[in-house]
Amino acid sequence: MPEPRLSFTQRLFTRLMPGRAAELERQSREWFVVCPRCAFEQSYWDMGGIRYGAKSKGKRVGAKCRSCGVRSMHRVEHRPAPGG
Repeated sequence: MPEPRLSFTQRLFTRLMPGRAAELERQSREWFVVCPRCAFEQSYWDMGGIRYGAKSKGKRVGAKCRSCGVRSMHRVEHRPAPGG
């Protein structure tokens, strides 16, 4: 299976900070975007975004759900990896 293509933002930041590319991805994969309608969730990284050194509570982002197709304000949750 081919590796997923990086978004423009991901390509830009991994090229600007090549020594931190793995950390950018690791931290971004700890943040999840959750659909308020069907509860489908995916990591910020898989959506093409980056959350590096981020902290927030109650953050929401406008997005179209890949599962139910509804465009709405999706909740953003931080779920640190165990032991991380």
